[in-house]
Amino acid sequence: MDGSMPLPANDVIRELFERKSVRAFSDEPVTREEELQILEAAIQAPTAGNEQLYSIIVVRDQAKKEALAVSCDNQPFIAKAPLVIAFCADVRRWYRGFCLAGSSPREPGVGDFLLAVEDTMIAAQNSVVAAHSLGVGSCYIGDILERCEEQARILCCPRWVVPVSVVVYGRPAAGQVRRAKPRRWPVESVVFEDAYSDPADSELVELLRAKLDDLAAFCARKWNSGFSREMTSSVARILGGFAREA
Repeated sequence: MDGSMPLPANDVIRELFERKSVRAFSDEPVTREEELQILEAAIQAPTAGNEQLYSIIVVRDQAKKEALAVSCDNQPFIAKAPLVIAFCADVRRWYRGFCLAGSSPREPGVGDFLLAVEDTMIAAQNSVVAAHSLGVGSCYIGDILERCEEQARILCCPRWVVPVSVVVYGRPAAGQVRRAKPRRWPVESVVFEDAYSDPADSELVELLRAKLDDLAAFCARKWNSGFSREMTSSVARILGGFAREA
């Protein structure tokens, strides 16, 4: 497999190469027309069985934005973003529909939830690509998976509707435009043919250190952090709300 990076073959691929996370925004608003384009692009995403196992909440209330900024590991830029959208895995809609149709559906299970998470994140990714094409920056907020009860309260999510990502959008501030996109690993490091390939210890360390010099410090700061442990605990509680057996 040739590890050289090809030049983008068209504008769509170029947009994917260029898109990066933006955490500081200019004062220029995202227009309602642009917002609608972003949302329409999201719902055109691939979806399991055309079920669209997600709901999308546009957060306009400033108090809710500020609450999310606190609940998502105290990140003030969330509250300052011109556009904040929560992407929720939603298996409630179909379950209710089956009941209303006179069926006797089983309660949603862990597999249904994970399938809904796939649908939800594909839709979210469509939205950030669409936003970038409009000159609108974006950033995923994975910390929405922490403190699941608080996130559900802020967004008024009933049972079997789970916020799995928040994305913030806005025109990039000048410094964000100039900032280089972090390097990605070369394709041969993450793409295998026919079977997974576990690298030798020395190769793995070299690969990881291409991004971070001090792996131990990063482990302490990120992997073993309090917020990471809370996220694991929160996700366990989320999964506990779904049936484990068919």
